[in-house]
Amino acid sequence: MSVALFTLGGTIAMVGDGRLTGAELTAAVPGLAELGHAVEIQDVEKVSSANLTMAKMLEVVDAASKAVAAGATGVVVTQGTDSLEETAFLVDQVWPHPQPFVLTGAMRNPTLAGPDGPANIVAACRVACSPAARDLGALVVFKEEIHAARWVRKTHSTSTATFVSPNVGPIGHVVEDQVRILARPVRLDGVQGSAEPADLDANQVALYTMTMDDDGLLLKGLAETHRGLVVAGFGVGHVPETLAPVLGELAAAMPVVLTSRTGAGSIVRNTYTSAGSEIDLLQRGLIDGGFLDPYKARVLLRLLLATDDDITAAFAQYQ
Repeated sequence: MSVALFTLGGTIAMVGDGRLTGAELTAAVPGLAELGHAVEIQDVEKVSSANLTMAKMLEVVDAASKAVAAGATGVVVTQGTDSLEETAFLVDQVWPHPQPFVLTGAMRNPTLAGPDGPANIVAACRVACSPAARDLGALVVFKEEIHAARWVRKTHSTSTATFVSPNVGPIGHVVEDQVRILARPVRLDGVQGSAEPADLDANQVALYTMTMDDDGLLLKGLAETHRGLVVAGFGVGHVPETLAPVLGELAAAMPVVLTSRTGAGSIVRNTYTSAGSEIDLLQRGLIDGGFLDPYKARVLLRLLLATDDDITAAFAQYQ
């Protein structure tokens, strides 16, 4: 029995101008020898997570699938935390196996006092080889908390407690080396098609965050450069009334998904009626993003465009 560990660089491996290999990372982790599972390491890339791409993560998923087919009990990926909430959600959309796919990282690098990487690695490996964590899709493990990929968010720029799930909280914990799953969310239908890098490149999706007194200038010409748009609206899904017709015109030319910029909660559908409200925007053809935050909505829309899946049905699962 083994856990497949893939390393992608990030703070967890950062030592000055260099990066630790997976072997060097795991050598500093007490407790791995007591797992009862070998840790099979594959060093994929040493890169800031700001430079990770969806295409690269799909390559990691493919390699992880091969590891599972070869007998791995579960998968762990270490990476930088900047884009971890997005990569985890991407994995969750395409991971077809019951074996856990766990992502983790660190906020404090190995040269600092109290680095959190070793504890996160051993906790992630415990989750990856736990029968209790099967059939939960992609998970994020940080500070011995277990988060479902579709809810977790990075909420602080420096704190080791940065990863939280605002709407539901963690679905489990690692307690005294034991994996305790407290809630088992139903797995939603992921993306059914296979997205190739060329398909992703051809289906760029813009993200537009509403701000006070927004003039909408950056929306002009968007239909010529992008295949889709995610709007991070005010509050429950509102925009300035002057932008409502602009977004309606874009929705006639491409999928436009309405989300909230707040970081928690859902947009509403039937409460406000004024121009630029959620009722107005949905009537103009925008797609209800439900509880999805703008970043995950962009990942999902880009995947759907690249695979020709049903966009409305996919987003309906998050309402």
